[in-house]
Parts: sequence; C-alpha cells; structure tokens
Amino acid sequence: MSEDQDAAGAMSFIFEAGVLKRAARTGWWFAGVKHPESIAEHSFRTALIGIMLAAMEGADPARVSMLCVLHDTQETRITDIPHVAKRYLTAAPNTAVTADQVADCPPAVTDVIYAAVAEYEAGETLEAVVARDADKLECLVQAVEYRHQGVADVQRWIESSRAALRTTSAHRLADAALSGVPMAWLNSPRP
Repeated sequence: MSEDQDAAGAMSFIFEAGVLKRAARTGWWFAGVKHPESIAEHSFRTALIGIMLAAMEGADPARVSMLCVLHDTQETRITDIPHVAKRYLTAAPNTAVTADQVADCPPAVTDVIYAAVAEYEAGETLEAVVARDADKLECLVQAVEYRHQGVADVQRWIESSRAALRTTSAHRLADAALSGVPMAWLNSPRP
C-alpha cells in the first residue's frame, strides 16, 4: 500500500469517527431524555474518568484513556444499541467491526487500534477493567445529572451501572456522584 493510500485510509477512519459527535446515546430516550449526549461526548468524559480511576487504581492512565476513547467507535457502524434491543438483535463483535474500520489504515495504526479494542473487549488487564469501570461510571454520572435536570426515570441506569463496577475506586466515585450535586463546582470558593 502506498503512503498516500495509508494516509487516505487513516483519514477515512478519522472522518468515520466524526460521526460519533452527531450520534446520540439512544438508551436515554427510554428515560425521557429528548436530546441525550452524543457517543463522542460520552467517550470524552469516559476517558477523563478513566485517567482518574487509573491513577487511583495504579493502572496506566494513558493506556486506560486510549481504551476509553476507542471503546464505542464501532457504533458508527452498528449504532448505540439500547439494552432492551440487545435481547432481539445480534451485532458483530466489536473487534470485527474495528478490524473493518481500520483495515485501510497504515499497519502500525491498525495494530494499535485493534489491539486496544481487543484488550478492552477481553476485559482481562487492569487497564481494561478500569476502562470498563470508567464507561459504567460515566453512565451513572450522566444519570445523576439527568436526574438533577428533572428526568425522573434514571434509577435503572444508576443501579445497573453501579452493579457493573469492579474497582474500589469506581465504587468510591459512584458514592460521591450519588451524594453530590452536579453544579456544586460553580460555588466553590476562589483561592
């Protein structure tokens, strides 16, 4: 493959990932959220949470943030399938979707992205466990924010997200989210 073809393949994946900025997290529609956050917005905060959890759990923050950024990139092709729909639909494995997405990228790019998605999906390394906790914790935090905005039917998201957490640090942050006020940071005293 020529360098121009490699660059075009990489840019194709970059353009495709841009769809995530416009694609909504569809499960929130069931809770009555008319305009839920995008998949990209979710992934951004998941990566921030992942960095924090990695530091708290002794994992590699850079690796965790990469896993978090890539964990939902497949949804450009299979969409954000709500939990209830998964009872009726069978989607291709995320690793297979990722392999297709990055097939035309430079080999080094393909290898890095595919390995990260495979690691996340396997869920066996500390970094993958932390990244998965970051994903679930972000969902819990979003539910708390929606509840404070007046969306009443978010408790099932809080409970299922909390039940999926594996690390002590994620449980600590979940407790803080559930007892906190999302906009309290606006009132913090100046130094």
